[in-house]
Amino acid sequence: MKRLSSIAFAITFSAAIFVSCTDKNSATIKKHPVTLRLSENHGAGYPTALADEEFARLVKEQTEGRVVIEVREGGALAQNEGDAIEGLKNGDLAFTRVSASSVAPYVDKINAIQFPYIYKSSEHMWNVLNGSIGQEILSEIERTSKDLVGLCYYDAGSRNFYVTKPVNSVSDMKGLRIRVQNSQLMLDMCEALGAKGVVGLNMTEIRGAIMNDIIDGAENNFPSYESNGDYSIAPYFILDSHTRVPEILIASKKVLNRLDPKDVEIIKSVAKQTQEFEIQKWREKEAASEQISRQNGCKVIQLTPKAYEEFQKAMAPVYEKHGQKYMSIIEAIRATN
Repeated sequence: MKRLSSIAFAITFSAAIFVSCTDKNSATIKKHPVTLRLSENHGAGYPTALADEEFARLVKEQTEGRVVIEVREGGALAQNEGDAIEGLKNGDLAFTRVSASSVAPYVDKINAIQFPYIYKSSEHMWNVLNGSIGQEILSEIERTSKDLVGLCYYDAGSRNFYVTKPVNSVSDMKGLRIRVQNSQLMLDMCEALGAKGVVGLNMTEIRGAIMNDIIDGAENNFPSYESNGDYSIAPYFILDSHTRVPEILIASKKVLNRLDPKDVEIIKSVAKQTQEFEIQKWREKEAASEQISRQNGCKVIQLTPKAYEEFQKAMAPVYEKHGQKYMSIIEAIRATN
């Protein structure tokens, strides 16, 4: 039998494995606790970080201490989500929480759930994600990537435009320069609305870019808008909810393969249990951020149903360009109540 030290020190990745040893005076096989690490790029107290901690608590409780998950927030284990995913693929990390957009390069079908104005509401999105469409895509992560296992979805709210002037219709978007994520889909979305998407700016550079007349606004969720203090320079927050991109908790298949299958099933079950916990924490965070923003001069504009429909219809060329290969999924999403 291999010595314990030779096993332990051969493992440089964050997920430990079960180590069996036989007592000289007994034939009883003992299994020592396994410590696995979870990478979280958001800081402590953020909704996804709180859900990570709940996930760790429940796993330890339900495996009776056989599996211990160590949550490391603030990007302590990986500088960005792409690096975290590579860590999982290599078996150097056990778990990570990332945006669905970060998984899309490995699982093409995920692009289908990110199209602008595809969801009628938050409830509609969760009916899609928790139904056959979303669960099939979650399963596709393991089938397509080979090295990754999709555990559950988390909420990240909706992304909305925030600008320096009121926007109540598509015509009000004409000529606005909007900082967006580095995505051709987002650039084309802005173009379809008569605006100009601007990439290459970090979130921390938005205020300065607006002050220097480089851009007229940006787009994000309420917590990011509030935490960056962008309400001080772009006070009009337009509730258009153009995209709702969920977060995904994923695991390393290489690491899970080293665990007792019964504990793997517990891990998968527990992950799904934390979804509602995270959704509730997100709602609380979003409400608090909106309140703080309003108290500091933010003017929230709720689009009328007619105006929202106008924004949706403007996306026809975007779907024509980017959506043809996903049309069966897109139609299924639209048909979901």
